[in-house]
Amino acid sequence: MWVERLFRDLCGHVMAMTDLPAGAPAGFIDREIRSGEGWSERLGEVLATCRVFVPLFSPRYFASEMCGKEWYAFATRAIYHHAKHNRPAEAIVPALWVPVPPEHLPGPAERLQFNHRDFGDRYVTDGLYGLIKLRIFAEEYERAVYELAKRIVSVADTAAISPARPVDYRSVPSAFGTPGRGPRPLHVTVAAPTRHDLPEGRDPAYYGDMPQDWNPYHPDAARPLAYVTEDLVRSLNYQATVSSFDHDSGPPDSKQPPSRPEILLLDRWALKDDACRERLAAFDAEHRPWVSVVVPRNQTDHQSRAADAELHRTLEETMPVKMGQGRAASRAAARGVPSMEAFGQILPQVVEAAAQQYLRHAAVYPPAGGRHTERPRLRGPMAGELGTTHYTPETHEIAPDAEDLDDSQS
Repeated sequence: MWVERLFRDLCGHVMAMTDLPAGAPAGFIDREIRSGEGWSERLGEVLATCRVFVPLFSPRYFASEMCGKEWYAFATRAIYHHAKHNRPAEAIVPALWVPVPPEHLPGPAERLQFNHRDFGDRYVTDGLYGLIKLRIFAEEYERAVYELAKRIVSVADTAAISPARPVDYRSVPSAFGTPGRGPRPLHVTVAAPTRHDLPEGRDPAYYGDMPQDWNPYHPDAARPLAYVTEDLVRSLNYQATVSSFDHDSGPPDSKQPPSRPEILLLDRWALKDDACRERLAAFDAEHRPWVSVVVPRNQTDHQSRAADAELHRTLEETMPVKMGQGRAASRAAARGVPSMEAFGQILPQVVEAAAQQYLRHAAVYPPAGGRHTERPRLRGPMAGELGTTHYTPETHEIAPDAEDLDDSQS
């Protein structure tokens, strides 16, 4: 009941602030989708075209896998927009339904740069739920909703996030990870040449001054893949770091337990360098199953297409173990990921495979006091593994996704 009222009030303000024709729908709310009417497909379409995403923060929101899936589906669109245009698209406008302490926010929500006090002090302390329930706060409620509508319209006009193809909503991961857990560590390593040490004749347009500058999906993407990967894994509630595959040092000691799962982004052209190929072969001989390898292979890169058979054969000969492990997690990740969108689709399963292997091989610590337990405990950041609003380009729709914001919550 209360979420529907907020939805109607926001729609009224948006109608007044835009040039939508009278009678045009100004919003979408998933309570309008009844069972049997293709709710997943409809929601996927909205998430692929909306211009602003407005999550209604509350403890139940962040405990909802469904809401986490919606967040991730929209966040990947913003990441692709940033990658293609090298310009961030800050298109998530959070609203406080119930105030949530900062330490209880998952990483993707905690990283949002947003000043809630612009909507009023009472809004910060009580949230929209507190304002809407108590008549004495009617003015504060009206101000907060009006300011929220202004922010939605402004962001829709300035972010200009590009539409995307609808994804299978049921198959995407949640952006919130394990409820109650903070961001988990993950490391991204890049094995690629720089523009200064390329194989003879290789097009330098895909490279920069450091291996991390490698941009295999040029010209469709304007941003290096390592940093796109960092954004994608951060949207899965990981705390990512990025470095290059150091050509000058030997591989880490695999006898030591890992401190985090890892993703290795591998440019097959790096195998043209004898020293790099030897180091990668030595790395492959180490027992490091918590490192997942991803091999981008741009389908529009004519040089790579022409040399595909040779590059693939060299990779299989150099890293047979990692290629076998990679095929078990994602065949596309090992054989070659043809586009940035495909990369974003396979990355969650690659990350999950690395995380599962990390948990199997990380150090364990028996409980203090020498008590016997059947299973030792894993310690560290990886241990233990409600409504949203959508604003669409065609109709300037706003839509609370209110599955978990039912009246029992209000």
